[in-house]
Amino acid sequence: MRWWWLCLCLIVGGAPAAEPPPWFDAGRPGAQAQQAVELLADAASHGLDPRDYGSAALQQALARAQPGLPPQAAAQLEQVLRLALQRYLRDLHQGRVDPRRIHHDFNAARRPPFDAALLLRSLPPEAAVRAAVPQLPLYEQLREQLARYRALAGADVDPWRRPLPPLPAAGRGAPKLAPGQGQGQGQGQGQGQEWPGLPLLADRLAALGDLQPTVPRPPRYEGALVDAVRSFQQRHALDADGVVGAATLARLQVAPAARVRQIELMLERLRWTPLLQGPRMVVINIPEFVLRAYEVHDGRIRVQREMRVIVGKAYSTRTPLFDEDMRSIEFSPYWNVPPSIARRETVPRLRRDPGYFEREGFEFVAGDGRVQTTLTPRALDAVLAGQWRIRQRPGARNALGDIKFVFPNSDNIYLHHTPSTQLFERARRDFSHGCIRVEQPVALASFVLQDMPQWTEARIREAMSAGRSSTLRLDPPLPVLITYGTVLVKGGRVFFFDDIYGLDRVLDDALRQRPRPPPIIAG
Repeated sequence: MRWWWLCLCLIVGGAPAAEPPPWFDAGRPGAQAQQAVELLADAASHGLDPRDYGSAALQQALARAQPGLPPQAAAQLEQVLRLALQRYLRDLHQGRVDPRRIHHDFNAARRPPFDAALLLRSLPPEAAVRAAVPQLPLYEQLREQLARYRALAGADVDPWRRPLPPLPAAGRGAPKLAPGQGQGQGQGQGQGQEWPGLPLLADRLAALGDLQPTVPRPPRYEGALVDAVRSFQQRHALDADGVVGAATLARLQVAPAARVRQIELMLERLRWTPLLQGPRMVVINIPEFVLRAYEVHDGRIRVQREMRVIVGKAYSTRTPLFDEDMRSIEFSPYWNVPPSIARRETVPRLRRDPGYFEREGFEFVAGDGRVQTTLTPRALDAVLAGQWRIRQRPGARNALGDIKFVFPNSDNIYLHHTPSTQLFERARRDFSHGCIRVEQPVALASFVLQDMPQWTEARIREAMSAGRSSTLRLDPPLPVLITYGTVLVKGGRVFFFDDIYGLDRVLDDALRQRPRPPPIIAG
């Protein structure tokens, strides 16, 4: 069964209707042709460029064709219009940039071939567009936010035309604007600071929806204004402490036009993202530092688990983007120290501090599988030569914690617990060598194993604390997606995250530098 039939069934709740009416009748453009040019003119609402589809030229050509065209000219104009709309449908469905060009380790979505011409022969233009876009609530939510931020960027009264002034001095510390003492959330007590930027700060927060426009502007930093800053901080992945420091000020200075581009890039990413490739799935969003485990019921995504994660360091050991299948869980796992980490970090540390070997529970594994539990110069030399490896035994100090979720991949990336749980409290959590540390391993294991009722929470905890490594195979495997989204909509509010790996910049450059599509010749 072709994919477009399934999409149409989701949209209209049944089988496709009869073949759509012709676009031209007696040489005159009909409702379908008018609908097609209107859709092309609306491409910007999807974060696309109407000029890529010759929207203006086609609108003019249709206007000139209203009195009627000779049959051959009408057929030619319809063909040009169909080709433009097919280009539009392909861009809506699969994006304008191949993700493998800009993320060498990102696997594109596994999906059937897309036949835009067949889709247009089967559906009216408007229904074809609905079938082509990602079938995700987030996509339409982002389109709404795109329209909202475009309106902010084009407003006559723009609170971003002037920069906020420097923050007040704070003794020997960094400048900051802080609530008065006793300023808890929702409280109006305490003596807040004065600052000449307060009116402009209030205007920006009101424009963004964090402050009610009718709230009186206070002479000091207190009350509702502090609560509005906390709301803003929460939506921008900052500690929601109400203190305006350098990080909060920097995000307050970002103009709506920049957020427009960020949303456009996110829409482009969603066109690649295989979010609905199975009834159950685990998705990790790197810039958000969050894992979600969800199920799909009646075409709706229902999040069953959500937890914080720690990902690879932005400047040295980034976590790659890909989609794979989780095939096993290891309880009380060994940690095989990756050769690069062993050469760069572990071996030098062991030579400086031999006691580190015993404290961490390390051992050597020879090429033939023999295990050596004593530290010797010969063993270290064998590790540097690639003949032996270092591994860490199960236990309280094991770098993987007491559970490991395995999905085969060329980068040897997996999910695991960690003994360093204090790092989950940080707002920014890129601390790992590339693997992903999960905050709630028992909850994740319960989700993964929910179709195996013998694996109760008690049994999971027992296996994690056994101190003996064991592996449980998963049948069927569970899809895992490591993705990169710097804009989300949650509970009707838009959230922005830092471009920690610079991948939005890479995508923006690729879109701006890509060859322009050939011009549409409308006659």
